[in-house]
Amino acid sequence: MSYEEMATRMSQKAGFIAALDQSGGSTPGALRAYGVPDDAYTSDAEMSALIHDFRVRVMTAPSFTSDKVIAAILFEATMDGTIGETPVPTLLWAERRIVPFLKVDKGLEGETDGVSLMKPVPGLETVLGRAVKLRIFGTKMRSTIRLPSPSGISSIVTQQFQFAERIAEFGLMPIIEPEILIGSPDKSGAEAILLDELLASLDALPSERSVMLKLTIPDVSDHYAPLAAHPRVTRVVALSGGYSRDEACRRLSTDHGMIASFSRALIGDLRHDMDDATFDAVLKTAIDQIYLASTKKT
Repeated sequence: MSYEEMATRMSQKAGFIAALDQSGGSTPGALRAYGVPDDAYTSDAEMSALIHDFRVRVMTAPSFTSDKVIAAILFEATMDGTIGETPVPTLLWAERRIVPFLKVDKGLEGETDGVSLMKPVPGLETVLGRAVKLRIFGTKMRSTIRLPSPSGISSIVTQQFQFAERIAEFGLMPIIEPEILIGSPDKSGAEAILLDELLASLDALPSERSVMLKLTIPDVSDHYAPLAAHPRVTRVVALSGGYSRDEACRRLSTDHGMIASFSRALIGDLRHDMDDATFDAVLKTAIDQIYLASTKKT
């Protein structure tokens, strides 16, 4: 299958994206939730090995198939890792027909003007070159919005699209993720500003360019429908943002323009000490619920 076939799958296939890209400061929390305490490792290398084993267990589970999982977002170390002797992206795409993406941001700056921009990403072009060789389809980068600040949200969107331009030069699909925090004191106000800013930036894209958008599920269903209908948008996907899986799926099931790209809501019930059958059964329950919310709208 070619890049074009990956693109067709991403734009048309029913299902959702698995976000398996915990990194840096989020990794210890992900391991704790999985049942691995902090004293189970004594170095970053050991921590990384444990989270890699967790991700491999998810990706190789019988229920983790392309029937319902369209794509998976990977952390850089996971992209560079192997499952047995097979590179992770190769296993996902060549063997499972799951489209691989790569998280490329390096975390967030402190909040300014109600938002947190992305930190600089040194060596981005080098990473993108490796991603192309490993047949990664696209990338994801996250920044956050807490307040409905027009200037702050404008700066977030501007930075995201600047990064997207650099990524597109490598032939990769950028996922733009300006996350509105669910604890925002005026989430709806921020959503209104974000919609306008995104539409303006999309309108300015060249006709041959397209992006994907990863957004917090809006308070008003179908608020982002104009984005899903925009000719420069391949797909709009939803992050769970700290909502429980039940709540995230309830909200998503009424939003016709979005499919899921969940992390904690997908893997949050999995535990290190589960036997393989129980692990897969719990994962299957999450996959089935998220798939239903992504594909069967009310």
